[in-house]
Amino acid sequence: MTSMSSAPTPATHPLLGRHAFVCGATQGIGKATALAMAAAGATVTACGRNDQGLVRVLEELPRPAGQKHWTVEVDFASSKDVEFAARTHLASAGPVHVLVNNTGGPPAGSAIEARADDFTKAFEMQLLSAHALVQAFAPAMRECGYGRVVNIASTSVVTPIRGLGVSNTVRAAVANWARTLAVELAPFGITVNTVLPGFTRTARLEALFEGRARRAGMSLPEVEADAMRTVPMGRFAAPEEIAAVAVFLASPAASYLTGVNIPVDGGRLALG
Repeated sequence: MTSMSSAPTPATHPLLGRHAFVCGATQGIGKATALAMAAAGATVTACGRNDQGLVRVLEELPRPAGQKHWTVEVDFASSKDVEFAARTHLASAGPVHVLVNNTGGPPAGSAIEARADDFTKAFEMQLLSAHALVQAFAPAMRECGYGRVVNIASTSVVTPIRGLGVSNTVRAAVANWARTLAVELAPFGITVNTVLPGFTRTARLEALFEGRARRAGMSLPEVEADAMRTVPMGRFAAPEEIAAVAVFLASPAASYLTGVNIPVDGGRLALG
């Protein structure tokens, strides 16, 4: 009789032997992605600015292959701090093969009323900090011939969302930065893709809906119902559904997919 082995296999753990650095990993899509990357076999570095949240996530990360996981505490409001933290972490944890750029979005508000400083702060957090991480991690990705950069953005890259003027502007910049990098890094086995989540059950979505309800004099259920009518699937996403796409993009199966924006929105953008 042939004995059945419980050892991890590439089929069940496609990221075995890979190191994934996940930003914004203490809640929402970032946390779901960190958990999913670990479940897929990756060693995970959970990055964020909330030290207690990082401790909790570290305790929750799966270890199907006995992985050692890490945390990095840093505020993405300073790209210089992000760069220093990344290079310091590389010295102790080794090469990063998968980078998930994911940070909280800028405050709601119209573009016309935004101050120049609002755009500057958002650009620093969303794009310059992500760029610092790519610059820190890309050399080792290039050396080993395997690299995955996955950016978590928004469907606003394709269709601006009313009331998110600064976010719409900066998210679009991130998407075009990513496509530019995809071309530059493709010869070295490094892919760069951007996930565009639609309405996803997170604390940020709840806060945005609450703000919209206050401004419009509506109840929260009314605001949610209005939003739901724009989603052909008739429901909002769970963070885990966005994370599943990020894991696929990080895996060897996505080796020929680069430079694309992938909506994960229940068909919302298909409505036009």
